[in-house]
Amino acid sequence: MNKLSYTLIIAAICLAVLDGTILCASEWDQFRGPNGSGLLVSSQPPTDLSPSSRAWKTSIPTGHSSPILAGNQIILTGENGTNLETIALNKQSGEILWRTKAPSTDMEKVHEANGRASSTPCTDGERIYSYFGSYGLLCYDLAGKPLWEKSIPTPKSMYGMSTSPILHGESVILVLDDDRNLPDSQLSRSKVIALDKASGKLLWETPRPYNRSSWSTPMIWTHQEGSDLVVLGNGRVYGYAPGTGDERWYVNGFALETIAIPIAGNNRLYASASMRGGRGDLQLDPEPFWQAILTFDQNKDQQISKSEISTYFTIPLRPELPVEHPGFGIPLPKAPKARKERQEQFFDWRDQNKDGIWTRDEYFADMQIGSGRPLMAAISPGGHGDVTTSKVDWELRRGIPEIPSPVYFDQRIYLLRAGGLLSCVDASNGKTIYRERLQAPGQYAASPVIANGHLYCASQEGVISVVPIGDTFRITSQADLKTGITATPALDQNTLYIRTENALLAYR
Repeated sequence: MNKLSYTLIIAAICLAVLDGTILCASEWDQFRGPNGSGLLVSSQPPTDLSPSSRAWKTSIPTGHSSPILAGNQIILTGENGTNLETIALNKQSGEILWRTKAPSTDMEKVHEANGRASSTPCTDGERIYSYFGSYGLLCYDLAGKPLWEKSIPTPKSMYGMSTSPILHGESVILVLDDDRNLPDSQLSRSKVIALDKASGKLLWETPRPYNRSSWSTPMIWTHQEGSDLVVLGNGRVYGYAPGTGDERWYVNGFALETIAIPIAGNNRLYASASMRGGRGDLQLDPEPFWQAILTFDQNKDQQISKSEISTYFTIPLRPELPVEHPGFGIPLPKAPKARKERQEQFFDWRDQNKDGIWTRDEYFADMQIGSGRPLMAAISPGGHGDVTTSKVDWELRRGIPEIPSPVYFDQRIYLLRAGGLLSCVDASNGKTIYRERLQAPGQYAASPVIANGHLYCASQEGVISVVPIGDTFRITSQADLKTGITATPALDQNTLYIRTENALLAYR
């Protein structure tokens, strides 16, 4: 696509409001920007992230939350020892303007791959709203002065909380999916709540009793028939009335662990989730899992004996990760004796002939990775109750990301999954236009964003790949920051902001 064509597309889109997302909005005001779209087409950051384009770098506390913008400030959250903080930086210089601590509380228990500052704040330009699973929801003015706080019991979750609050009208909306049961019931405590954004007063609360822990952020889908509050959860995506929380419709067929935020375009909703364990294709290629297992092959005989069980030995779930990464395989107990017992159980399950050896064929014969099916569903508006058969226009079951959310622009959907596998999909019919490797392997946690006619894709190992939008795949540039990235980048009119493990960087 040439520069003139791209400019014309921007001009046309800027005249309209599509699916509730003002695509040329100037503020990156929540997780993944305007309405969670991952899109700011008027933004013109550099497409070559060389050291000369770096405007500044500021050290910040650890955290997985993504940066947002409020006027001349960049807002994010962090975990600083036993303190949970909301932090503001000057977007021109990177100077830290203020940092405000959350009230002291018992710290949430989280998985090693997560943290306690994983939920992204949101802003209406006058106030900032931060959520910590350890405490609840906090509201500040733009100078960091506390305005109100809402203590919320920490939901039970395998990995810890990461869903982010969003704003709609005069309310701040938060999904609180929970693995705990209601008293004397098999139903869960999960719910979605709306608070008055000025006072923190509860406006409505809607139970989600058939949902367990999930990590997806909600969005507002504005379409030809009205608006829906959309929440992707455990096995289903739901549509609620944004003003009252009344449940309107749902679509079944998703896996148990959902992370991505749904997106909208062309009067459709697109919701996606990989299989549990991260598998993104319906047909599994077992070879990467076997190659990951061979990491433990100490004598290099291309098989695994029981005597080769070592500290990190487990059944791989995400073979693209290093074996010592907490997300690599099925979790193990920390106590050495219990860990050893669990490892031996794992080995015995797949040692079919009980000869104390795993061969490649034996391992392949018992591949049971994940549960459910990978799915992206294109959903038309309207309907009530179960609309799985009546409103799903097409389904895709290949190349579905585990953590990164998809992004829609100009009749195309871009999907980025582990291993640096990028798919471009025709949004009208779900057909794959291309599916290519970025040559930047490993896990991907940050969602891709679109600006300046390009996708910006950040690997967890710190490689940023810049890819032109359109039907033809190529890589404009790559930059290795040599540090971990889990947060989704933020954008303004000429700058890309990237949060790494311990710093915030600005490229312009």
